[in-house]
Amino acid sequence: MLILSLATIATLAILLGSGVWIAFALMGTAWIALAFFSSFDPGPILASDFWGASYGWDLTALPMFIWMGEILFRSGLADNMFRGLSPWLNRVPGRLLHTNIVGSGMFAAVCGSSAATCATVGKMTLPELERRGYDANMAIGTLASAATLGLLIPPSIVLIVYGVVTEQSISRLFMAGIGPGLMILALFMGYLIVWSLVSGDRRGLTGRDESDLPLAQKLRQTLELIPILLLIGGIIASIYGGLASPTEAAAVGVVLSMLIARWNGSFNAAIFRDSLFAAVRTACMIAFIIAAASFLTSAMGFTQVPMQLARAIGEMGLSPTMLLVALTLMLLIMGCFLDGISLILLVTAIIMPLVSAAGFDLIWFGIYLVIVVEMSQITPPVGFNLFVIQGLTGKDIVTITKATLPFFLLMLVAIALMHLFPEIALYLPQTMTR
Repeated sequence: MLILSLATIATLAILLGSGVWIAFALMGTAWIALAFFSSFDPGPILASDFWGASYGWDLTALPMFIWMGEILFRSGLADNMFRGLSPWLNRVPGRLLHTNIVGSGMFAAVCGSSAATCATVGKMTLPELERRGYDANMAIGTLASAATLGLLIPPSIVLIVYGVVTEQSISRLFMAGIGPGLMILALFMGYLIVWSLVSGDRRGLTGRDESDLPLAQKLRQTLELIPILLLIGGIIASIYGGLASPTEAAAVGVVLSMLIARWNGSFNAAIFRDSLFAAVRTACMIAFIIAAASFLTSAMGFTQVPMQLARAIGEMGLSPTMLLVALTLMLLIMGCFLDGISLILLVTAIIMPLVSAAGFDLIWFGIYLVIVVEMSQITPPVGFNLFVIQGLTGKDIVTITKATLPFFLLMLVAIALMHLFPEIALYLPQTMTR
């Protein structure tokens, strides 16, 4: 098991470091694992996984939300968001870098997808932050990390999968995700404020200072936020009002973004064409990586590495706290090679009896599990948000990983706080059932 794990990591690192396309690197690693460490033929598995990953109703939401972000970016509505926020964030350390965190949190409540949140918010914020002189690494780190909240803040596809498999109330899981989601947002914003006070402002890394404006002008600029708020409100209302599923709401978002851009006088045939082609390119890049990651997930399943790791932990006889530490380490290792839903399915199939015997509340454990899955989204070598950011910026994986490291550590702090204070996750679902 150790030899296979090291060989897999080394193969993937060599392929990525040699400049091979990410999807081809994932496929090559999976092929080698199956060919040399199992008795299965890689060809049929590759064909089956690519076919299975190439269609699905839920997957339809991804290109729709990406297209919506392209429309917002190209029609100038994203710039309106910055103009509306900048007068109020001017005196907050970190200034407009907070828009990555707040914007990702808001969009996570709309789409429930980490990749879609990262791609959409990144299309809106990264060019503006660069133009205004903000530190590129901090802009990347805040975006890649905050975008993972698409898996936690409801509606969340991962929480739905966990609830179905463990027979837990999905509505209670959604309620339980709100508190930890807000806590992680607060931790990210708090770190950004401290970073800015300690180094950013002194070194001029938090953008050009915006001049103070009279209150009346601030209010006038704030009105420019109304189109974005209407868009987000329309999508959320269509979901929670029962009018549309998250996938259908993605299409609603595209239509609303076109109507708002047209009403704003900044939408034409050229923007429609350019935004559509750009969305197709980004969505195809992400879909190709998803298919390759599915193949790698199958390879890890056939080689039985995840099951052997879980069995080894179960035989240790650990206390609940040490069990949580061991599970976190195991899940982070597995998360390097498995996508979120596959990780959830493997864990619930193998270690749920162990978790129940240790006395963990299954609602609480579901939120913990999703946070660890979020961390795997920014964990090399196959952290999916890292690849999305690489596609948006062209920067290398090492630079992006270093930018996200502080936020990765803050997620570990969040897990520790949840363990010490379980009410962070359980207060709302317990209150709801009274």
